Amino acid sequence: MCRIVSGEIPAKLVHEDDLAIAFHDNAPQAPVHLLVVPRVHVATLADLADQRLGGHLLRLVREVAAEAGVGESFRLVVNNGGSAGQSVWHLHLHVLGGREFAWPPG
Repeated sequence: MCRIVSGEIPAKLVHEDDLAIAFHDNAPQAPVHLLVVPRVHVATLADLADQRLGGHLLRLVREVAAEAGVGESFRLVVNNGGSAGQSVWHLHLHVLGGREFAWPPG
């Protein structure tokens, strides 16, 4: 993620500002699958100490979901730690929408 944030690796951006970027996932799990990522390196959600940044990320999730056409009907996923499925050690929020989701997710 750090290399995407820095621009070394290209991504299909849908938003960027001083605090975060949002882009399309390259292996989408739903018709809409966006990632919201802070610019500053934060390894996990458990490491996120900046409340302002956390609030900004959540506001951005709402904005990119609306702009992608899923409105207020989307799933937000944050994997925290290896046993929860986190494989990239830079905080990223998955915004999924555009189809029905089952529960439990699996």
